[in-house]
Formats: sequence, C-alpha cells, structure tokens
Amino acid sequence: MGAQDGPTLITSVQRAFRLLEAVGSHVNGAPAKQLARETDLPLATAYHLLRTLVHDGYLRKLDDGGFVLGDKVQTLNDTGRGQTTLSRVRPTLAALRDELATAAYLTFYEEGEIRVAEIVDSPRTPRVDLWVGFEDAGHATALGKSVLRELDEDARNDYLSRHALADLTPRTITSTPVLLRQIDASPVAPAVTDLEEYSLGTVCVAVPVYRGATLGSLGVSLPADRLSRIEEIRARLIPTASRVTRSLSLTI
Repeated sequence: MGAQDGPTLITSVQRAFRLLEAVGSHVNGAPAKQLARETDLPLATAYHLLRTLVHDGYLRKLDDGGFVLGDKVQTLNDTGRGQTTLSRVRPTLAALRDELATAAYLTFYEEGEIRVAEIVDSPRTPRVDLWVGFEDAGHATALGKSVLRELDEDARNDYLSRHALADLTPRTITSTPVLLRQIDASPVAPAVTDLEEYSLGTVCVAVPVYRGATLGSLGVSLPADRLSRIEEIRARLIPTASRVTRSLSLTI
C-alpha cells in the first residue's frame, strides 16, 4: 500500500496531537466543527479522532457537545513533572552511591503508602533484592521506619492498622509496641536502621526528606559486615537529605 492510499500512522498521530493542542486552547471546551476548522482537518476525520481520544481518556465530551482535556492528560502532566523533579536529585543520589559505595534509595509517603520513587545502584553497588514490595514492608526497612518515625500519631496508627508486621527474616520486628519504641529511640536519630530485618546479610540506614509537604526518606543499603560504618554513613546522609529536600521543593 502506497502513502497515497491513506494516512500513515504518523499522520494520524500528528493529527491527534493537533486536536489535543486545539482543545487545550479552549478552557470551556470547543465543538468538533470548530476544532476541525482550527486544525484544517476534514470533519469526518476530526470526529473519528475525537471519539478515539475520548474513549482513551485523553479528552472528555461535555453535555453541550464540546470537548475538553481528559484526566489522562493531567496524569501525563503530573508524571512528567514528577520525572523532571526526580531528575534534579539523581546526580546527588549518584554521588552518594559513589562516595559510600552503596545503593541509594528515595521513597515518598503517598496516599497512605510508602513507595519507592528512585533507586540508584551499579554493578559494584547492587540494590537489595526487593522480594517483598516496600508498600508491605515499611516495618522492616529503614526507609519505611524513617517515614513512620516522622508521621504524627494518627497517621502512624492508620498505616500500621492497614499493614501486618510480616515476619520477613528472623530479625524482623513483628510487635507494634516494640517497633514504635525502637523507632522513637533510634540511637542514630534522626536516622533509623534496618539490621537484616528485611533481608539477611543486608543493613540499611535512612533519614527523612520532603518534597514540599510530602514526606519521604533517603537511604542506603550495604552488606551487614560493613555495619561499623553506620555513624559515617549517617553523617553523610543528613546533609545530603537536606540538599535533596531543597531540590525536590524547587518546583513545588
């Protein structure tokens, strides 16, 4: 089939983008005929692309027949903004990895869950095997315990009421009172540790960070035989966390 036999896929994508741009220029929406005229598209083509974009969530059709941008466009915008924000701190995380010879991790507490946002590792500094998702292992990781330490009592109790303290290793703390006492009395505060509680042979250290009002944590993992370096690592993590917080908050 030659190019003259019909629009190519690239042409269709270009036309869809033109329609999205045209819709975005009308805060209160615009009808198909106006959008077709503004994008120099045949009305039938505009109708077909508009229906497809509505079906996929990129546009929404109003009761009066006008079209406005859909929720998926906002999701893409939020995701892109988040990626841009994270790109600001990746060099800092990489420098931390290289200086301490450890994998570096960044998490945020979002919608009641502790979620990993970024991991910076290398063949020489591999990440811990995430065999259990961090959302279900906040009690057993330094990153999760750092978040729990900073939460107020109500938010902390809410999290713990929704997450069982699963026994991941023989060292995992499975008693809520013991966990809270350990978090509140951390000997390396404001840092907290995971001493082979998530994965045998691995210890972790983490400190709090913020992205605007969103709480998170910055941490590193290392082999258990390097446990004697925790004070050195804590001393490096605290100023690095301050820099990460400033960078993350630039776009807030």
